[in-house]
Amino acid sequence: MKNIIILILFVSTLSVKAQRWTAEKANDWYAKQPLLVGANFIPSTAINELEMWQAETFDPVTIDRELGWAEGLGMNIMRVFLHNIPYENDKAGFLKRINEFLTIADKHHIKIMFVLYDSCWNDDPKAGKQMEPKVGVHNSGWARCPGSKMLFDSRTWGKLEDYTKGIIKAFGNDNRVIVWDMFNEPSNSGYLDAVMPLLKKSFEWAREANPSQPITAGWWHDHPMSNDFMLNNSDIITFHNYSTPENLEKAIKEYQTTYQRPVICTEYMARKHKSTFETCLPVFAKYKVGAINWGLVKGKTNTIYAWDEPMPSGEEPKLWFHDIFRADGSVYKQSEIDAIKAATNKK
Repeated sequence: MKNIIILILFVSTLSVKAQRWTAEKANDWYAKQPLLVGANFIPSTAINELEMWQAETFDPVTIDRELGWAEGLGMNIMRVFLHNIPYENDKAGFLKRINEFLTIADKHHIKIMFVLYDSCWNDDPKAGKQMEPKVGVHNSGWARCPGSKMLFDSRTWGKLEDYTKGIIKAFGNDNRVIVWDMFNEPSNSGYLDAVMPLLKKSFEWAREANPSQPITAGWWHDHPMSNDFMLNNSDIITFHNYSTPENLEKAIKEYQTTYQRPVICTEYMARKHKSTFETCLPVFAKYKVGAINWGLVKGKTNTIYAWDEPMPSGEEPKLWFHDIFRADGSVYKQSEIDAIKAATNKK
């Protein structure tokens, strides 16, 4: 009889799924963090996530150099996009390269927020040699994860489940990883409600993997269905804001008041739209909200050009849209460097 009771208790524990963190747990975790300041990172030599992570083009030398520049600004967090295709094609190699990347980041005292899925830019991603950048076009080669063929065919989702759980289980207790961002702008590319089944599954798989780090996905646009789900299922609140500091402050107050959880802005800084380091970083610091701008080094992603203003000549625009450094380490604007260092207390 005793053995039967033990067996019943053991089996019952197998069915218990990890739940969303309580607000108390999330706030206790956040109280231990410094003001998180960093960038969305891809090395200047990669046009997209595939070129960053595939064995043939993985570039630890450039990664080390460019994360060193970020360290010099006092940055302590990077948001980094993964992709399912390298995992499917070279699981062991991909995990090894992720570990190597984390070792480099840790050397520079930088924590990593990994993004597992993304609805933005080019459809139908493929392994192998990636396209060359289109001259003067913002993010001309960025790849969705997954492509729409997988998104709309749930029969293929076993591969996505394996990818999600495999990555998170491998690094779910790794203190070099600070947050799991499940899905970047899920309703983008016209997906809207159609993305909801995979968005929900991504959270379900992540909960089953049960990492020690918080799980999130962030508000980016007024799509009620995905926003409500993300905001009500994330351990910490994340959002994008490419608007004025006044708009940013209003959004921060709303999130902090409504959800009573830690808040991190995972995308900001578009100079054309008056979202700048000089004006926004004081707002983030005032409310202790994490600040992760888009872009670190000018490179193959062409994000110095605006979303809606291609420059066929390929000349450097007078007003960069994103990014901080040129590939030689020189900076776009010294006053921005001063603003970042002021926020991070970097001497």
